[in-house]
Amino acid sequence: MKPVLEALTSAPVVPVLTVSDVRHAAPLAQALYKGGVKFVEVTLRTDAALEVISEMKAAQPELIVGAGTILTPADLDATLKAGSEFSVSPGCTPKLAAALIESGVPAFPGIATASEALQRMEEGFEVVKFFPAEKIGGASALKALVAPLQNLKVMPTGGVSPSNMMTYLAIPNVVAVGGGWLVSDAALANNDWDGIEATAQEAMKIANN
Repeated sequence: MKPVLEALTSAPVVPVLTVSDVRHAAPLAQALYKGGVKFVEVTLRTDAALEVISEMKAAQPELIVGAGTILTPADLDATLKAGSEFSVSPGCTPKLAAALIESGVPAFPGIATASEALQRMEEGFEVVKFFPAEKIGGASALKALVAPLQNLKVMPTGGVSPSNMMTYLAIPNVVAVGGGWLVSDAALANNDWDGIEATAQEAMKIANN
């Protein structure tokens, strides 16, 4: 996990992608990487998601491509076969937690409460996803949650935007933020790769100031 954490902290904005058209995968990967992105999370919310994971990695091998919206061990197996390099779930069950740990692939299970955080720490997870961040109190809630959990690393996702991302990144436990704003549906529909690259560059500029 150490190399993953180092990569995350060096480029602490992770685009959360929902891609329906496989033809978008390659140019999207290249645009994001040119914009300074090192990690992308491809959500399993479309029928094309598994192929998108494979195509993005093939098009831009230096990009670390992972899968999100993993709900079951079967989802996890499918994403790993597609070449996913890390796993993200909105929440977690004991069965899913066991599968994530057994996979040996970096995994960020979702949590919203202190009890869930403690359970994930007990299972051996080093990094968790705080989700849906803005809906459950935002940065102030997260700061209070992790105050007694100094060893827990967190990636807040859900409602994170350029206007609030630094309030999350200022929390010592936060290693990165996840956000869907970097790649809009309109940008994909219009093949606006230059615009996506520029949005990524701006996000990384804000994050690294």
